[in-house]
Amino acid sequence: MTTENPYIKQYPDMMAGKTVLYCHGFASSGQSGTVARLRQVMPNAKVIAPDLPVHPQEAIDLLHHVCQQEQPDLIIGTSMGGMYAEQLYGFDRICVNPAMEMGETMKAHGMTGTQQFQNPRLDGVQEFYVDKNLVKEYKEQSEHRFEGTTDQERKRVYGLFGDEDTTVNTFDMFHEVYPHALHFHGEHRMNDRSFMHSVVPVIRWIDDQQEHRERPIIYIGVETLADAWQKPASSMQKAIRLLIEHYQVYFVAPCSQYDETTAWLTEYINVPAWRHTIFTHRRDLLYGDYLISLAKEGDTMATLLEYGSDTFKTWEDIIEYFSRLGGQ
Repeated sequence: MTTENPYIKQYPDMMAGKTVLYCHGFASSGQSGTVARLRQVMPNAKVIAPDLPVHPQEAIDLLHHVCQQEQPDLIIGTSMGGMYAEQLYGFDRICVNPAMEMGETMKAHGMTGTQQFQNPRLDGVQEFYVDKNLVKEYKEQSEHRFEGTTDQERKRVYGLFGDEDTTVNTFDMFHEVYPHALHFHGEHRMNDRSFMHSVVPVIRWIDDQQEHRERPIIYIGVETLADAWQKPASSMQKAIRLLIEHYQVYFVAPCSQYDETTAWLTEYINVPAWRHTIFTHRRDLLYGDYLISLAKEGDTMATLLEYGSDTFKTWEDIIEYFSRLGGQ
């Protein structure tokens, strides 16, 4: 089912029957646009989004209480909320543009004096005041980052960082602790497009892992992705977005093309290609369900779809083929 919004799509099975806790950013509330997106995309999940107190110790105490009561299956935090989410150990978490040095961020961007809440809050309060003492409180809360990190925690946390974020830049700090740190195309404040293209695939990975769900595997030769000018082939990006809804998609390239392939996939595929790229000269050894390749391959362990052939002349033909399969 597609909503009126051209970017937002609903996935009734994603996190179905599960609880998702959202931690909003500075001067926001549980009525933020991201909360609306989460509820639209995952209509059968329970999305909890409390209004966080202005004082950080009160906020983290509230979040610990909510976690105790609700035992969320996934926690998502953006900006300031990403800082809080990282500190909620024992749960699967996604930290989007996390303000890991919140006190420094407040000083650097003039977040002092009288501030207006950007979204309505349940208590009806519309503004609050930030003084030096409050900035100090945030700085002290920031210093608790990574305190509870263990090898197990490192596997449960993803950090997503907008490549055009001019407000927060804590990628290096985060990546030193958590290996699952990656960039997405977008700014500090997410829009519908960046949310669907970056956060949703990660939610799907986490949901699959929790359910021990194994999807059919599609390998895609990188030579099928670009046109003669090394731009995305017509309908290719549309096809990738549709395929990753039902399949585990991997991109395959020769070992000798590592740098150029990585750069191209980062630019045009982005998050879905992260840790889903295989460099090999032996495609015949790939064990999976489907292989989309430009040239005829030798013996393969996957059903071969020869891109450019009469049957699969375009990516629209591939979309039609897999739409008939219904995820099989």
